[in-house]
Amino acid sequence: MQRNAPTRRTGRPRSRRGHGDQLRDEILAAVNRLLDESGSDEKLTMRAVAQEVGVAAPSIYLHFADKSQLVWAALADKYTQLAEVMRAADQAAGDAGPRDRLRAQLHAYCLFALENPGRYRLMYQVRQPVGDPAQLGRHPARQVTGPLRRVLRECAQAGHPFALPLHQLAYTLWTSLHGIVSIQLTMADTAEMPYATQGVLDLADGVLDALVGSEATDGAEIPAPTDIDRVIAASVVDEDSS
Repeated sequence: MQRNAPTRRTGRPRSRRGHGDQLRDEILAAVNRLLDESGSDEKLTMRAVAQEVGVAAPSIYLHFADKSQLVWAALADKYTQLAEVMRAADQAAGDAGPRDRLRAQLHAYCLFALENPGRYRLMYQVRQPVGDPAQLGRHPARQVTGPLRRVLRECAQAGHPFALPLHQLAYTLWTSLHGIVSIQLTMADTAEMPYATQGVLDLADGVLDALVGSEATDGAEIPAPTDIDRVIAASVVDEDSS
């Protein structure tokens, strides 16, 4: 049986003075719905968003300059939630060394993805507009990767040997986690396979063991930057940057 198409809003009342934030929230909610329905940004246009909200397209431009800015703003709160979960895990590790705190963050990342599959899909499995490549480093995902780089630097300072240069290692670590949880979400039902969650965490531990040595060593140095490490580093803008 053919599913009826989602009902779009029409004829939205004009926002009262001082209620622009309400319209902005409605716009962001509409973007999330459209991304979730289509699975990519291909059909997401300013006109489509305006139709979903029930306003004229120029009203969207009053709040967002282009599609990249629009999508990034719509997804920003999800990266914030993940970053807060990882920060809480780091703090819960207490006086543990930096490598144990890193491990706690990695576990928190995996659990967030497994427990929030729809949210994670919007964050990392739905294609997003790139816009100006020079601005890619300011994507809201930096809220997640920035803290990972910081704790990795602490690991290096504590003498834990690295298998790769810093930025290449951080990127490899994140993409490995993403691959692990994405396959789990795509190929298996965690609810029917409770042991799978521990399996995901064990795989994350294996990635950590391969990239960051467990034993601190005097004189351990971060490997010299490679060409790809320099490319990644050039695109990085941590969340505490201006």
